[in-house]
Amino acid sequence: MTTDSTVQADRRMLEALICPRTHQTLVYDAEAQELVSKAAGLAYPIRNGIPVMLVDEARVLD
Repeated sequence: MTTDSTVQADRRMLEALICPRTHQTLVYDAEAQELVSKAAGLAYPIRNGIPVMLVDEARVLD
């Protein structure tokens, strides 16, 4: 069961991550389940609730 405190903790964890390429902060896109690095032009996927922070797995932004 997911509680509001669990969602807030997960969101804080996601907001603490940085882009492995640029070391800049990421923006959490809940709808797409991605962490977006505007500086690198990459979107890192979140699979099964786990962020995949590998440049080779990131989607290039248009």
